[in-house]
Amino acid sequence: MKLVFATHNKNKFNEVQTMLPSHIELLSLEDIGCTEEIEETGDTIDENAILKAEYVKNNYGHDCFADDTGLEVDSLAGAPGVFSARYAGEPKDDNANIEKLLRQLEKQNDRSARFKTVIALNLDGRENLFTGICQGVILKERIGSMGFGYDPVFQPKGYTKSFAEMNMDEKSVISHRGIAFRELIEYLSK
Repeated sequence: MKLVFATHNKNKFNEVQTMLPSHIELLSLEDIGCTEEIEETGDTIDENAILKAEYVKNNYGHDCFADDTGLEVDSLAGAPGVFSARYAGEPKDDNANIEKLLRQLEKQNDRSARFKTVIALNLDGRENLFTGICQGVILKERIGSMGFGYDPVFQPKGYTKSFAEMNMDEKSVISHRGIAFRELIEYLSK
């Protein structure tokens, strides 16, 4: 089975590729000639995942899945949420996003947060959604050098390490993306 993963994020692509069973050949957007940035104009994480998967199916004709992920911080009323990748503005900048988040939380006691991933799968003319959530807290400073995005400041509930201190195998067991992708893989295996 061939499936396109609608992302230009190589870190995310590699993370997901390691999780897929060998009977699924994962294609990147570059593999199908899609070099344009697919606009994320949805108001929710779910809508953005759906938009990206539909874009690939409608414009390139491939079965496809797309994800969108957001970091939701309780004391910031769920922000950055759908704007997580561009929280500090354009262009996307992980370091600037983390700096803005840490500044906004300086005087906050409640640092509880969650990562949410939604995957939209367009396969054989049907659409399915898969959701993964990982609860945790935002640390007061960056810890660790692995991972990407907000990983250095996110510590999952029940753990003493940040996501950036975990290798890909450790992280994928508990991460929002890992949970959502296991649901996707279970569905594809049926």
